[in-house]
Amino acid sequence: MSEEKLSPDHRDYVGALASGLDVLNAFDSSHSTMTLSEVAEQAGMDRAKARRFLLTLHSLGYIDRDGRQFRLTPKVLGLSSAYGASNDHISVVEHYLRDVTTRLGESSSLGVLDQHDIIYVVRSPAAHRLMSISLSAGTRLPAAYTSMGRVLVSRMPKVEQRIWLDSLTLEAFTEHSITDPVKFEAMLDQVRAQDYCVVDQELDLGLRSLAVPAVAYNGDVLGAINLSTNASRVSHQALVEECLPVLKDAVEQIRLHTK
Repeated sequence: MSEEKLSPDHRDYVGALASGLDVLNAFDSSHSTMTLSEVAEQAGMDRAKARRFLLTLHSLGYIDRDGRQFRLTPKVLGLSSAYGASNDHISVVEHYLRDVTTRLGESSSLGVLDQHDIIYVVRSPAAHRLMSISLSAGTRLPAAYTSMGRVLVSRMPKVEQRIWLDSLTLEAFTEHSITDPVKFEAMLDQVRAQDYCVVDQELDLGLRSLAVPAVAYNGDVLGAINLSTNASRVSHQALVEECLPVLKDAVEQIRLHTK
């Protein structure tokens, strides 16, 4: 279990480090190249502060600069590879995700919760592409509208979940998206009771996904594993009756092999 996190006003909290990471995290698939003003806006800081962090990251080799445009360099990938190298369970999860894809012919992933986002950690892609954006390790999606996010939020202690919900903004990504807070909480209760979640075209039209929690042998939550498919190809019923047993078998094998 993780120890309690420091608050920003704690004497051991290094605000400069946090701001530097905010600048790195400002870059994503929709903002791969930005000006100083755009970085400042994305990172939620003033231009002068953003400039200092950009220039520091540039000198360290994490940011490339072309005139007024800034972008990440491949050196950033070293951070993700270090994560994989320091987590023994990654290779185990990857093996069983590939097995899920082989058995069902659909993409499968492991994601972890980071505030209101789900971050893809490991992915086993199928040949067919399901979303307009390319999904890979490091991709962030809104946790409230992903099956992995909902599974992990449903398992939170109620006090922690209440804080998470109170800071959540529900959005209508499609006509199927749940935007009513009461209905959203009722859905989380159902997900917690059944220990799996199906999200049906709430994030992207045509996308249907199923997720279950993944737990290590010692009880630590590794994240959630999902299966993504096209709604016209696999029905809601087929996801539950045919795909759910395969996912449950995968997480059981992961549990047994992450001692």
